[in-house]
Amino acid sequence: MDRSQEIIRTSWIGIVANVLLAGFKAAVGILASSVAIVMDAVNNLSDALSSVITIVGTKLSQRPADRKHPFGFGRIEYFSAIIIAVIVLSAGITSLIESVKKIFDPTEPEYTTTTLVVIVVAIVVKLILGQYVKKKGEQLKSDALIASGSDALFDAVITLATLISAGVMLLWGVSLDGILGALISVVIIKAGIEMLASPVNELLGTSISADFAKQIQKEVADFEGVHGVFDLILHNYGPDVKIGSLHINVYDTMTAHEIHGLTRRISTQMYVKHGIIMTVGVYAIATGDNKRAELQATVTQTLAAHKDIVQVHGFYYSEKRKYLSVDVVPDISVHDEAAFISQLTAELQPLVPDQQVVVVVDHNYSE
Repeated sequence: MDRSQEIIRTSWIGIVANVLLAGFKAAVGILASSVAIVMDAVNNLSDALSSVITIVGTKLSQRPADRKHPFGFGRIEYFSAIIIAVIVLSAGITSLIESVKKIFDPTEPEYTTTTLVVIVVAIVVKLILGQYVKKKGEQLKSDALIASGSDALFDAVITLATLISAGVMLLWGVSLDGILGALISVVIIKAGIEMLASPVNELLGTSISADFAKQIQKEVADFEGVHGVFDLILHNYGPDVKIGSLHINVYDTMTAHEIHGLTRRISTQMYVKHGIIMTVGVYAIATGDNKRAELQATVTQTLAAHKDIVQVHGFYYSEKRKYLSVDVVPDISVHDEAAFISQLTAELQPLVPDQQVVVVVDHNYSE
């Protein structure tokens, strides 16, 4: 069973559990002539909505790529997670408003053995369901499942607060409905905002983790003939599709055929191992006893001496074209890039008088 099938299967379990719980509550409510319990059963049917949204989003994300969407529809999963997060956030805000009303205008709730049994059953079902769905979401890296599982857990917490309030009311005659409800609502609102942040960041283009970036760089650096890995960039088009690019250093003595074979092996491994469609660019390291090799060493040493430069790479020099270019990665202390480039260019210009010097500022796109 692949990832999408697992997500759909887990969501169906959520739907079935909510429908069974709703059926149980409705039956008890009808037998006990309790409108409140029957209405709570209807609420459980609406709780299945998050699972339905997850299934629909997963199905749509599986649509094949077309001319207008060459990278597929994987990002639809993030929209599903956003919708569920908004539902959780809305529930938290609504609960907070109602809880505050109860604090200023408390009502005396009535609890029976029947309602308490329903509350206990609902807590147990929601806790088991929420933990299962959320754990599956973390395993499958599905924001939608994580949000759906969290929604169920929050329902359990709210119901547990109702049970605690009922116990306090029965024992001491004190109503805590409003206070407990307000506290839990704040927690739900905070969690809803955090749930919303994850898929939104994915859509905006969040940076890859430093650990993953180091792993990719190490794997590529282990290929024979690679003498440095730079400019790693990854774009996420859904959990299963990543588009990336990087540059490698190779000796200028390698033939085009050898470079072609090397870059092909790297891109193949990146796709097979990580699902990354990787474009591999090449920087040539000057070798031998010649002016280009000497100039490369001098330029690299000159730039590396700057404490606000993290990395120097991409050196290129053509005496015929009267052109020298080099890439630098500055640290976060550099804010005025234009002034920084001007300063570095002025330092390098005396090394190649009457020739064009171009300093390119690169950026680190990992955490």
